[in-house]
Amino acid sequence: MPKRVDHQERRKLIADALMRVAAERGLEAVSLRHVAAEAEVSSGMVQHYFRTKDEMMTFALSVVRERGEARVTRAVAALGEDPSPRTLLRTMLAELLPLDEARRADGRVALAFLAYTAVRPAVAAGLHRETAELLAFIAGQIRAAQAAGAAETRVDPDRAAVALLAVMEGLGVYLLGGHYPPETALGALDAQLDLLLGPAPPAQRGRAVPPRRPSKP
Repeated sequence: MPKRVDHQERRKLIADALMRVAAERGLEAVSLRHVAAEAEVSSGMVQHYFRTKDEMMTFALSVVRERGEARVTRAVAALGEDPSPRTLLRTMLAELLPLDEARRADGRVALAFLAYTAVRPAVAAGLHRETAELLAFIAGQIRAAQAAGAAETRVDPDRAAVALLAVMEGLGVYLLGGHYPPETALGALDAQLDLLLGPAPPAQRGRAVPPRRPSKP
């Protein structure tokens, strides 16, 4: 019997190769030929699964998004039942920050894709929908905190959600550039959450910083 081909797995193999090329050499180095070489497949196979570079880029970005969603899901599940809106938002946004090498690799690719989609409205359409969904979720958590009396200041939840997401994205860009360490980024995120939702218990502050590897002697 002929070997059964897992087409989704092959598409993911090609997308992973694309992300390695983009992370190591920049988005300008991404081409069907370069991606095929990185994936160790033929250019014809790449074109079989992705007719255009836009299709390949869109699929690779969806892989980055799925990885982020999986990290967030695991982190939120570890909180137990019924976490507070502030704890939930802090955990979710901290997981989306490039605080370790795996997240930095995904972050570099995501940042490159954002620049790529800035001049390609058709490719950016999916990102617009995802951004709107994320903003709606954040705004809903802010409303829940206000309803529970946890928020010390009364802010417009929709505007506050835009500001909070912008803070997180900006922190991510500066972390990728090495402008400051993870502790500084998390401190800034906590400060923004303090303004919107009041201070967190001391035990919850500063968490999600990856452990530092010991220096070699």
